[in-house]
Formats: sequence, structure tokens, C-alpha cells
Amino acid sequence: MDDSVKPERAAPASASPGQTPYSAWMRTDVLHSLQHPVSDHPGEHAWITSVQVSELYWMLIIKELRIAQAQLRANDLAQAIKTLQRVVAHHEPLNATWRSLAWMTPTDLLAILSRAVATFGKDTALQGWTYRQMVYLLGIKQGEHLQHFEPQPARWDQLNTTLHQPSVYDDVLGYLDRHGFPVPAAVFQRDFSQPYTPSKDVEKAWRDVYADPHQHLELQHLGETLADVAEGFSAWKHLHLMATRRTFGARPAYFGTEGVAWLVPTMAEIPFPELWSARGFIGDPPAACPHMHKQGGAQQ
Repeated sequence: MDDSVKPERAAPASASPGQTPYSAWMRTDVLHSLQHPVSDHPGEHAWITSVQVSELYWMLIIKELRIAQAQLRANDLAQAIKTLQRVVAHHEPLNATWRSLAWMTPTDLLAILSRAVATFGKDTALQGWTYRQMVYLLGIKQGEHLQHFEPQPARWDQLNTTLHQPSVYDDVLGYLDRHGFPVPAAVFQRDFSQPYTPSKDVEKAWRDVYADPHQHLELQHLGETLADVAEGFSAWKHLHLMATRRTFGARPAYFGTEGVAWLVPTMAEIPFPELWSARGFIGDPPAACPHMHKQGGAQQ
């Protein structure tokens, strides 16, 4: 699926009088015409630029996740890992964009947002379609967010399609199942639009992948890369939460809910759940460890 709304493919921009090859290729004239402050605050340009950069990185991550899904379905694990490693790398500059806004106080933010609301109406960057599509691809399925996109029917259709499709994690589990680590059929036959329910059998599959540190090294590499992806995503959410605490406090924000109260529960939304829960049962604890006799967890 194309992650844009059926755009017409523009002919390659050749260098014309007044342009260098670099400016023609990077479309710099267009790029630098996209920032339109609506307030008199001197920091609004930084705000707009940071959010627009985030939008570009979210779209980049979406495209990479789609590529990784295709590679996993083709059983090309080595290339899928390389693609997911690029996702890890993309999160570094994405998360660093928050540093560009670290100067903001509540007074600064409200001066900008008050004019934006007066001009465009209320909204939140978390409700942008790129962020929501990335979250769906990571396996965090929350259909209630679709209501926000009813004014954008093409985007609503796009997100609804992604909501009902397998996530990257589903394709990872499909790969495990095809390569000797059984995953229950119900995992693949469920309604993909509903929140994922962790499975003890899937947890056991991950335990088996990691059972011998000298075997299944490529699958362990996949697991560690997925862990890095989840950490990068969770780090962005933490930085967003702290920026909200710092600049917005306890004011009503998301659909009338106090901003911090809305964001705090999202910190528990960590992709690839059994990859994490299995870690409590991987490896042998030291002899002196009081928890050496592990109880519960995945099926033995």
C-alpha cells in the first residue's frame, strides 16, 4: 500500500537556470517555503520545523516497516534485519528533535498554540496520520483514534486499512512459525484491528529462540533489533511526556483530558510484548540468586 494518497509521480526535477543540481534534487525552494508561522513568537519557526522534521521521519519509518514486512514474508531475514536496523537509526535524530524545543516554557508554548488554535482549530501532533499509521504498524491497534480523521476521508481509509492488516510483529511471528518455532494458529486468525493479546505460546517461542546462546543467532539478532526499535519508540514517548509536563502541566489537552494523564498510560504500550516478557525466563541465574527456581512464565 502506498502511504500517500495516490500522488501523481512528478517528473524528475532537472537543474534549471537559477538552480544547482543539489537544489533541484532536494527541492530546497519548496522545502523552505513550507514554514508559515501564525504568531509573533520568535520560537514558532523552531516549533514548526521540529514537527515537520518529525513528520518526515515518521513517514520514513513507515516506509521502512513496510519494506521489512515484505522481506519477512519473503523469508529474507538478513535484509529484514538490515531494514529494521535503519528504523533504529532513524529514531536517533527523531528523538533528538525534542532538544530543539527544550527552551520552551508554558508561556512560550501557549503564545504559539493560542494563535494556531485561533487560525486552524484544536489539534495535537499525536493525532497526525503519519504517527498513527506508524503506531498501527508497530502493532499498537486502537481503532478509536480513527474518529479524528473523519474530515480526511482518504486518510481515514488508509489508516483503517492499516488497522485491519497484520503488523510488523505479526510478520515476525509468521517467520518464527515457518522456521521451527510454533505460534498458535489463533494468533494469525484473529481480528488484526483489535488490540493484541499476549500469548504464553508466543513467549515460549521467544524463549526457545534464546535458549542456546550459540544457536539461532540470526533470530536472536532479529529479537535484539526489535528490542532496539521498541526502545527508540518508547524513548520518543517518554520525551513527549516530559515535554508536556514541562510546557503544558495539568491543563486539559487531548479531547478534554488533562495532557499528562492522557500520555502516562501510553508509556505501557511497548511493541512486541512477548519479546520482553520472555526475558524473565531466558538464561540460567547464578547459583546464589534467590530466584534461581523460576516459577510461572511461559509453558514449560
